[in-house]
Amino acid sequence: MDKIYDLLILGAGPAGITAYVYAARKKMDFALITLDIGGQAAWSGDIENYTGFQFVTGPELAEKFEEHMKAFNAEVRMPEKVLDIRKDGELVAVDTDRATYYSRALIVALGKRPKELNVEGEREFRNRGVTYCATCDGPLFQNKNVAVVGGGNSALDAALQMIKISPSVHLINIAPQCTGDPVMAEKVRNAPNVTLWHNASVSRILGNKFVTGIEIEQKGQKHLLDVQGVFIEVGLAPNSEPAEILKKNERNEIIVDHYNRTSVEGIFAAGDITDVPEKQIIVACGEGAKACLSAFRYLSTRRFSS
Repeated sequence: MDKIYDLLILGAGPAGITAYVYAARKKMDFALITLDIGGQAAWSGDIENYTGFQFVTGPELAEKFEEHMKAFNAEVRMPEKVLDIRKDGELVAVDTDRATYYSRALIVALGKRPKELNVEGEREFRNRGVTYCATCDGPLFQNKNVAVVGGGNSALDAALQMIKISPSVHLINIAPQCTGDPVMAEKVRNAPNVTLWHNASVSRILGNKFVTGIEIEQKGQKHLLDVQGVFIEVGLAPNSEPAEILKKNERNEIIVDHYNRTSVEGIFAAGDITDVPEKQIIVACGEGAKACLSAFRYLSTRRFSS
């Protein structure tokens, strides 16, 4: 065991980055382990409700987060994939695809990932017309017809991005109406190049080398839509598989108290991977700050033999 950190932070989305900033300001001996920087914030389109910014895009906000991190020059291990979290005596051990790390406290902020539809053609045409990020891949579909699958905020956000660059946008929503932000839903409804398909589901995705269309079903009738892009925005699943030692809810979110403590002493969690009800960037930032302050308090009030 070469080194024992006071704190390890897993993930560099809004929660993990905020925890990083707080840990650096507290002069803690810590490291951050992540696959990338920005998390879901980097996938977001237009953001109009983040305090201090009347308007900012997701990539711009993620860039600001990264600039803030670099100002402290603390240790970042990237890209590394977290495989397992376990207790080793009074320490926490984190296994990644590159190494094993040990710390006295841990903050899990691994966020969420897009859910799949699990329909015919989805995996076959992934990155060949099927995508899960309009912010990342939207510009590739300039002047092409597209479909957005979903009815929540992520789907509405994707639709709002695509109506600016695509001649025709189909919104496929399994529910009777959109469940996302009413202002966003109204903008989508009023867009002249949007066709809304409520109470509808995707049966299969068609194509040759690339997507050429989708088959949807609505009220027992099937429809073929001529699209070259399919943006799947049907929700997110927490990246909580490495945290088998922690108690989770029925959605596999890590259960935390209002101090961000998990079911295992010394392990804290923050952001969308937890059961905190509101999944918002600004909420994740606050939870990251709380988790770091709780970890600092935990370390300050305990004696460790190792």
